[in-house]
Amino acid sequence: MDDLLKRVQVTDGNGTAIPVDEGAAQAVARLLAVKAGPGKVMLVGNGGSAAIASHLQNDLGGGVGVRAMVFTGESSLTARANDFGYESVFERPVALWAEPGDLLVAISSSGKSENILRAARTARKKGCAVITFSGFRADNPLRALGDLNFYVPSGEYGYVESAHAVIGHFLTDAAMKPRVKPEASRD
Repeated sequence: MDDLLKRVQVTDGNGTAIPVDEGAAQAVARLLAVKAGPGKVMLVGNGGSAAIASHLQNDLGGGVGVRAMVFTGESSLTARANDFGYESVFERPVALWAEPGDLLVAISSSGKSENILRAARTARKKGCAVITFSGFRADNPLRALGDLNFYVPSGEYGYVESAHAVIGHFLTDAAMKPRVKPEASRD
């Protein structure tokens, strides 16, 4: 796992590689900017990624004090899937709730889940920033839709999802309490 985390890659909205620490700092700055303003963070994911999104929503709301929301309530999710198709289950609420200055965190292990791609495209059209967490193939389509893109180079769902959870916890922990370098001890 340690080796996998060392291989995490971050790109900006142009697809240019940036150091992981710089990408993390930019992500935390975006979270804190949303906290300081009237915006909100929306998080989307399927299956294990939905669980990560829900956990991050809890940490952002409870720990960081950021207005954060997920769209995974069982009855509303299944109603949207039944009425409009599963490809639209996140696109429709993002279209309804997103406003300029908001932030969408889109999580997909494969980076090619159509409902996540539609949510990201809709958020961009509505003037939102987008942060993506993806894995599997380096050229996955989700990775091209974010302003910041955290990519885990593995084809194993468990590894990708575990790394996404670690990245998410790092970002929320950093947003809760900005890191301060400890002073050198004077022994």
